[in-house]
Amino acid sequence: MARNGDGNAWRHRQRSHRGGLFGTPRVTVVRKLLDEPQFRFADLYISPFRWKRQYSVDGVVSYVDMPKPAPTGIRMLDAYLRYLADGNSDLQAFANAHGLRREDIDSMIFILTGMRGVDFRLKFQLTQAAELLRYTSMSLAEVSRRSGIGSANNLYLAFKRDFNLAPGYWRLQVRQEGDLDRYRL
Repeated sequence: MARNGDGNAWRHRQRSHRGGLFGTPRVTVVRKLLDEPQFRFADLYISPFRWKRQYSVDGVVSYVDMPKPAPTGIRMLDAYLRYLADGNSDLQAFANAHGLRREDIDSMIFILTGMRGVDFRLKFQLTQAAELLRYTSMSLAEVSRRSGIGSANNLYLAFKRDFNLAPGYWRLQVRQEGDLDRYRL
């Protein structure tokens, strides 16, 4: 390999590689859907909770089934949403199980929502984690595992990035009287 004058071939490779240690930073191309997306995130989100607390006229507490979101009619999208709602996050496993590539799923999400696939997945997981933190007494490790975020450290990083608060402190800030056990899994 040709040297760059100072006798260091490694440094030469780094300078010549775009996005390398000494090269210019990579430029990410932000795609924007030109047509109106078919679905909004709120239309597709599935809560982790299955029962909602209600009070009878006598003040007796009972739990009733929560309505499930209507299927979109797009079987692959519905399967993917159920996969995420169950706390799964391995996109490659989902793709393999359905004979797809990861890129196919990301493209489907982009076409239908206008969001990048990774952004949709992260928003789905973070929304689930926020609900679990607010309405349950689950530990941070349990919340991160159930929401698909993975670990308590990942949960901490995600909350600091999006809310600028640690998840435990965020829980204290948003939880109101009567929130605990308002919903059940």
